[in-house]
Amino acid sequence: MKELKDNQRCYVCGKDNPSGLKVQFTVDHSTRTITGRFTPRTEHEGWEGIVHGGIIATLLDEAMVKLAAHLGEPAVSAEIAVKFKSPVSPGEELVVTGRIVKEAHRLIEAEAAVEKGLIVVAEAKGKLLRI
Repeated sequence: MKELKDNQRCYVCGKDNPSGLKVQFTVDHSTRTITGRFTPRTEHEGWEGIVHGGIIATLLDEAMVKLAAHLGEPAVSAEIAVKFKSPVSPGEELVVTGRIVKEAHRLIEAEAAVEKGLIVVAEAKGKLLRI
């Protein structure tokens, strides 16, 4: 398997990616959780006034995979199921969170959510493959 190397160009969190979202995450090792904030702009729209679902799904995916890496378990997404619950408009601050649910030999199960205020706008369950 290929070794995972961080080149700071990740679309979600890479500080050296000029087109990236530049989300800064905080990991709480004691609770094994991750939190990040992101405010989408109009260039993140799908339909007028609505943030593209792919951007939301990408935030969810990143929270799960980045958390595993920060906990010393480098992994890639093997499967992700996303439930969209409410549309998001550009300019609305989002909070993305993630947590590890279960660890097996090769797979890590994780969950993530994106919230706007107190409203969960999307959530995901994922299976991550250890590298």
